[in-house]
Amino acid sequence: MKKRIIILSVLIAAMSFVFQGCGEKNQVVNYEEADGETVTITFFGFKYEPENVRIIEQIISGFMKENTDIRVSYESLKGAEYFEALQRRMESGKGNDVFMVNHDVMLDLEKKGQVADLSGLDSISSYTELMRDQMEEDGEIHWIPTTVSAFGLYCNMELLQEHEQKIPENLGEWEEVCRYFVKKGITPIIANNDISLKTLAIGRGFYSAYESGRQAEILNEINNGEEKLGDFLRPGFSIAEEFVDEGFIDREMALTTKKTSDDLEEFVKGEAPFMLTGAWAAGRVKSMNPELDFEVTPLPVLEEGTMLVINPDTRLSVNADSEHLDAAMRFVEYFTKSENIQKFADQQCSFSPMNNGNPSSVNEIQPLISDYTSGRTVIGADALLNIPVWEVTAEASKKILEGEDLDEVIEWIDRQTMEGMVS
Repeated sequence: MKKRIIILSVLIAAMSFVFQGCGEKNQVVNYEEADGETVTITFFGFKYEPENVRIIEQIISGFMKENTDIRVSYESLKGAEYFEALQRRMESGKGNDVFMVNHDVMLDLEKKGQVADLSGLDSISSYTELMRDQMEEDGEIHWIPTTVSAFGLYCNMELLQEHEQKIPENLGEWEEVCRYFVKKGITPIIANNDISLKTLAIGRGFYSAYESGRQAEILNEINNGEEKLGDFLRPGFSIAEEFVDEGFIDREMALTTKKTSDDLEEFVKGEAPFMLTGAWAAGRVKSMNPELDFEVTPLPVLEEGTMLVINPDTRLSVNADSEHLDAAMRFVEYFTKSENIQKFADQQCSFSPMNNGNPSSVNEIQPLISDYTSGRTVIGADALLNIPVWEVTAEASKKILEGEDLDEVIEWIDRQTMEGMVS
């Protein structure tokens, strides 16, 4: 006996006129005939952009062709709303079979035993040692990255050349270029209210720890309360405060600017020399203004040079209480095949987390490769840190933009990390 299986997928933005409402998930329903032995697993994620969804749908289609007994339903929500919805679903016992997760939410899911052990998947052995060190904890693996994202400095090449300025290669040069544009009545840096300042602060604050190879030791000391997180973040947030106070960043605009959304729309106008945001948006920026000549470069936040903040990103996890655990595991195994990871990472202007993986071929992010391959990197949300650093630093960034005193912001950071919560 046959029954109809409803397959949900995100509706491509070109068809978004069918559904309206800010923050609402967009779905299209397809009907396919399947026999009674077919199961449907649900996949929940925060990748909603049309170009991202197309790749996800390609991978899902490939999986279903090889596994005719399984159907996959993909649903997405944007930004912070996604993580709120994910946690509500998991708490209610109605969590999806497979879902995307970040560092901070994973800390909570692991404590509650809600994520399955993925260490038995064959694809694990294909990951770099750095990524395996991030994934493995007490012999288990609860998430697998599909990309390594980077946070860079977008540079408007035409505007820099017009003003006879060059791409900054260290903090002093960056400050000098910014002062030049401020004198010309141009706010130099477009920043958003989330990742712009916190990645600058994390990168500057922890670079020496990673450069010396002592990050595991130092992060463990922070976890144990032997060191304060705020002490490491102070140098970076001090730079952020300076940039705001000197008018390099418009504090009022940044407070209402959403990441890889509002900031992109502002940058493509071509009126500002710099933007601080995720390199994965480079493809979108190019499509928004094909005539804009820009590059994404490493962060010039060091006195002696540049560095990159990176993250094991678009992490996949499996619900430990899934009714279709085997099917969910098979899907994650397929999604993390080297060829799928490479295709996914390349489309997102990111790096592959796999051994022998190639960096994205997008021209605008090629300046990032040197710092990445040479190890001039800091992991923004390191799995070794048992603190919701991504959320804490986002809130701290907003406090800096609101004009709070740096000492008070650092004290607030330490209170949150000691209490294990953000208030």
